Amino acid sequence: MVGIVDIEEAARRLDGVSVRTPLLQNFELDQITGGKVLLKPECLQVIGAFKIRGAYNRLSQLTQEEAAKGVVAWSSGNHAQGVAAAAAMLGIHAAIVMPEDAPKAKLENTRRLGGEVITYNRYTGDREAIAREIAAERGAALVPSYDHEHIIAGQGTVGLEIAEDAVDLGLAPDQVLIPCGGGGLSSGSAIALKSRLPDTSVYGVEPSDFDDTARSFQAGKRLRIDDSARSICDALQTPMPGELTFAINQRLLAGIFTVSDDEVRAAIRFAFKNLKLVVEPGGAVALAALLSGKLQTAGKTTAVVLSGGNIDVDLFAEIQTEPN
Repeated sequence: MVGIVDIEEAARRLDGVSVRTPLLQNFELDQITGGKVLLKPECLQVIGAFKIRGAYNRLSQLTQEEAAKGVVAWSSGNHAQGVAAAAAMLGIHAAIVMPEDAPKAKLENTRRLGGEVITYNRYTGDREAIAREIAAERGAALVPSYDHEHIIAGQGTVGLEIAEDAVDLGLAPDQVLIPCGGGGLSSGSAIALKSRLPDTSVYGVEPSDFDDTARSFQAGKRLRIDDSARSICDALQTPMPGELTFAINQRLLAGIFTVSDDEVRAAIRFAFKNLKLVVEPGGAVALAALLSGKLQTAGKTTAVVLSGGNIDVDLFAEIQTEPN
């Protein structure tokens, strides 16, 4: 299992590679919530999302022989960019299996960063099976998007930074909201947060139609959602929690909130209008949970992770012109 020492070691590897994104405060958010809000804008991260953290932590620990054979990953877009960027930094060839309907910006950025993109049909293909077959043919190392100790530890540096920087501000959070897809970010960050701030409650947030973690929490075991599920949150369309990540989240998270696509759209508009930040749908779910009153915030300090900002221009413009 991943521990705080693994996350601290990942932080040292990432020093000078990833951005230590700030904790931002906003007067209007404090007024709306009746408390203090600390925003962790990973949309300002290298590649526009937190995924560079886990990808680099994984690739930087490959042996010289493994690195020479390249890596294979599967991703809806942000992990793809993280792997491509980390591979470029380390001189490693990276092939990434991506949905053919992934946001154009994510496909283009992955290619621009040097990644070899292999597309598949999100609703009829099995991306992990495709990636494993390619890796076996090439003798390449696999870089899972969430269910791997190195990935979890790398993503956990988000929680570590929240804990350290919030304490420095004199605003140790009572609760933290973290987007949850496969669970790498929420599980790793929960380890760091609960290690440094044991009294802080950590919550995952999912799209309401991709509530696999929420359903799994209720059942006490991992469940897979129906293949007909759809959501605007392309980055969080994971059908079932990871084995490693679910075990950690089940132990450390205080609960899971779900948000509708309309609540996500409203959060994206709020972030642009009031925070001057561009946030993608999957990156906005924690803010959506806060703004829609999913938890009590009055008199409390709440940290919110904005996990990514890679959204296509046309979709972003469409959301901004919709009525509130």
